[in-house]
Amino acid sequence: MSKIATYHTHTCKSEDDVTMSENLISQIVTQGVQREEASLGAILAGKIQAGDILVIRYEGRKGGPGMREMLAPTSAIIGAGLGDAVGLITDGRFSGGTYGMVVGHVAPEAAVGGAIALVEEGDSITIDAPARLLQLNISEEELARRRANWQPPTPRYTKGVLAKYAKLVSSSSLGAVTDLDLFNN
Repeated sequence: MSKIATYHTHTCKSEDDVTMSENLISQIVTQGVQREEASLGAILAGKIQAGDILVIRYEGRKGGPGMREMLAPTSAIIGAGLGDAVGLITDGRFSGGTYGMVVGHVAPEAAVGGAIALVEEGDSITIDAPARLLQLNISEEELARRRANWQPPTPRYTKGVLAKYAKLVSSSSLGAVTDLDLFNN
């Protein structure tokens, strides 16, 4: 495990919409900050090791779009015998059968510039499920630098129903609905 630096810390969630499984406390250096498909490839290639936290982002309501389910990566982690030894953080979702140290439904999601978008490989993250804490351990200055340099990704879909959904959907903390402002004057 990596030592937590004596910096100010920043919560990766700010909308109180995070699902955590297992009551584990970790302070681990992140690995594999990427989308689901690349993360799955890294797991299958043996690049994810015990003690890593795997961050899978841009899989939420807008980024997925539709809050993609992380069954393939979680199954691969279990299949590799790492279920009790690897953490997984995502703005996507998990099924009811998920096992291990997992954090999903992170809001605000990466596609709208949530803190999960600012995580870099090698960062220290604290997951403390009993305290309901998900914390990115970097300095205020570093967080501000990353936020200033962050650019939203190109949408996966620019036409059709999925493009419309990604444009209209609210945060999961508000129900991930598409008609939130429909009746506001």
